[in-house]
Amino acid sequence: MVCLLMGPSLYLDHRDSRSARYTCPMAQEPRTNDAGSDPHVLIHKLREVVVSLDLLGARFARVHDLHPTDVRALILLLDAERAGHPATPGWLGSALGVNSASTTALVDRMQSRDLVSRTRDTVDRRRVLLEVTSTARTLGESFFGDAIGRAVVSMKSLSPSDRRVVDRFLTDVNTAISAE
Repeated sequence: MVCLLMGPSLYLDHRDSRSARYTCPMAQEPRTNDAGSDPHVLIHKLREVVVSLDLLGARFARVHDLHPTDVRALILLLDAERAGHPATPGWLGSALGVNSASTTALVDRMQSRDLVSRTRDTVDRRRVLLEVTSTARTLGESFFGDAIGRAVVSMKSLSPSDRRVVDRFLTDVNTAISAE
């Protein structure tokens, strides 16, 4: 049996994400939980993490009266910053898969809530750069901080070699999924 969740059904089934917690039914079946003999076990566990993170993000959006796309935009902007990648509205729209008008509306909405700021690029004054504000960082840290802290503690229990294996696995899975 494969545990499948379609995008829209997830939102319909978990509209009230205050107490929603996803556990894949596969995790409770007596078949096998040996990732060494069945690679599907890892895929199911990864999907369980993804759904749990999605529910956490939905709860964050609900608590702060944000659209789910606003939350995805903040995540993308923070990731771009960590990677040293300049984030422009065009880049953000492309990464989110939305058109220019929708991107403008999203950035306007987020800027009016003091979640992002627009600044002119110092090298190319025609280019506008987007940055996450300290207000957004504080909201995120206060909401996600404990969960991130617990995840970091869990990762610290792994040896550096094991963390490299996990990193390679996650990179390879992301590459495989992004190929679609």
